[in-house]
Amino acid sequence: MSTVISAAMVKELRERTSSGMMECKKALVEANGDMELAIENMRKSGQAKADKKSGRIAAEGIIGVKVSDDGKAVAIVDINCETDFVAKAEGFVNFVNSVTDALLNADNIETEEQLLAMPLEGGVTVDEMRRGLISTLGENVTVRRFEKFKTEGGTACYLHGNKIGVIVDLAVADSELGKDVAMHIAASKPVCVSEDQVPAETIEKEKEIFLAQQEEKIKGKPADIVEKMVTGRISKFLAEVTLLGQPFIKDDKKTVGQLAKEKGNTIIRFSRFEVGEGIEKKEENFAEEVIAYAESFK
Repeated sequence: MSTVISAAMVKELRERTSSGMMECKKALVEANGDMELAIENMRKSGQAKADKKSGRIAAEGIIGVKVSDDGKAVAIVDINCETDFVAKAEGFVNFVNSVTDALLNADNIETEEQLLAMPLEGGVTVDEMRRGLISTLGENVTVRRFEKFKTEGGTACYLHGNKIGVIVDLAVADSELGKDVAMHIAASKPVCVSEDQVPAETIEKEKEIFLAQQEEKIKGKPADIVEKMVTGRISKFLAEVTLLGQPFIKDDKKTVGQLAKEKGNTIIRFSRFEVGEGIEKKEENFAEEVIAYAESFK
């Protein structure tokens, strides 16, 4: 039984590949509605210009980040609501700040259940305050994800307009380097810190896609030449997706890895949250959103 290809699916594929509507619909039909397979097939055939989005950025909300006074811990939370009006409401902003502060100072919070049961100032739990906000604001409020780093070295964070947040763990405390690296991560979206963290299957798939794209060019070429071409492409790919391999945004003559080495430091890990990643929000016009917000207070 074939999958029904919706207009929303075609729209998403167009946004992610910059390809035409008919090409996108055909690719989805051939992939039986599998978005990632359609993108992979389009890349192989040369139809996809780029997979521009790792997820649909649609849901509203804000990111909270905070570093402890001694710089040994840092926390980040992603809390969602339905409209940008609520995301800017004082009660919602205060809730995000309260959850971030509590997470930073709590121990052994590893699951969503533990976070929702975590007490806030005044003794109420995160979930109790969340439910109260839903009643007050008239919108669904969800604590979508969170992360906390504790280290013997140093931590840093960066928040871009409340919509993109980054936390970083360094081997040696260095607030200036940490902020620079966090800003770079916010802008450049690395997938992981270093090449050894890229899954082998991801590299193999990239090789497969490259060979499919270059099928005509490599016909008749010696195996060692083809291997050099593949190796070059994979090196470029790893530089694009790894933090240490990316050109530093404030000085593209050096990589982030070279910057850290110059500073005598090591970047251990990072986490980057962007509001709405992977969540598709129903489309509403501005007037309807204003009316819906006003109605929630009646």
